[in-house]
Amino acid sequence: MTTRIAAVHGLHAPHRYPQQAITDMIAAGFQRNGGDRRLLETLHRSTRVRTRHLVLPLERYPDLTGFQETNDVFIRQATALGARAVDGALRAAGLRPADVDLLMFTSVTGLATPSVDARLVQRLGLRPDVRRLPVFGLGCVAGAAGIARLHDYLRGRPEDVAVLLSVELCSLTFQATDASPANMIASGLFGDGAAAVVACGGQRVPAAEGPAVVATRSRMYPDTEHAMGWEIGDFGLRVVLDPSVPDVVRHHLADDVRAFLRDHGLKPDDVTAWVCHPGGPKILNTVTEVLGLAPDALDLTWRHLAEAGNLSSSSVLHVLRDTLAERRPPPGSPGLLLAMGPGFCCELVLLRW
Repeated sequence: MTTRIAAVHGLHAPHRYPQQAITDMIAAGFQRNGGDRRLLETLHRSTRVRTRHLVLPLERYPDLTGFQETNDVFIRQATALGARAVDGALRAAGLRPADVDLLMFTSVTGLATPSVDARLVQRLGLRPDVRRLPVFGLGCVAGAAGIARLHDYLRGRPEDVAVLLSVELCSLTFQATDASPANMIASGLFGDGAAAVVACGGQRVPAAEGPAVVATRSRMYPDTEHAMGWEIGDFGLRVVLDPSVPDVVRHHLADDVRAFLRDHGLKPDDVTAWVCHPGGPKILNTVTEVLGLAPDALDLTWRHLAEAGNLSSSSVLHVLRDTLAERRPPPGSPGLLLAMGPGFCCELVLLRW
């Protein structure tokens, strides 16, 4: 009962800016609150991000007054961007909205009840009996974890069609009053975007055939809850980003990846495509080092980081889209999709092209 990825459609938020323009805007707010502009400039340069897409024009951000206003923006914009992403993915898969049996929605940058997926049912023309699964809290790992959970669902319902929608509007979480190094890094790393994945069960043959999902694995690492996440304050979501994250990756990832591949008769050298979440330069360098990857193995991930920044759960789906469009491996060869996120945790998805 093989799940097959029928289509991936990624979108960026509408307003694109060079990194320096965003740095200048954020620096003005930080300096009013005692922040160090020179440190901010250094940290933003270290992200290796050249451009980012934002959901609002740059001049609007200083006027946002608090969590209620930013969250209202999130609901409106996430619904609009999400509708476009799902519509584009279904069209690419040759399917209609009425064909969808499960819609899973993930985001960690805003809150909505009714959830964004519920707001899309009538807007997109989904069936009234469509199953919905809104997920909050997985953060950057949710793109990979979402595909894994679609696979779990479709193994039990092999005639169904399942859609994963990720919308992350990270710019709405920037905190002008927080001059901590973690917030300075986040304000230079994260961008806004969305992605949708259409997956079909083994008895539902899609019109557009992507890779098959062979297996998945989830890993939680002990005593790492402090490493990444949010603190909820009066002004909204305040980033938690511990400097220990690259060390956690260095200590755990290689053994987990090798054991996962070994269980399927594979080793890292057999993998023809590495679809990796762009967590940041330190993370990507660590992944490359501990897995012994070729220098160009993560080129698409590095390019995405430079052109759009880290889109949290949406990013690895953008990298998957680019892999399908530009560097599709030979048929039958294995690929590995991986991401890490709050918990601290890792999600691995073995693909067959």
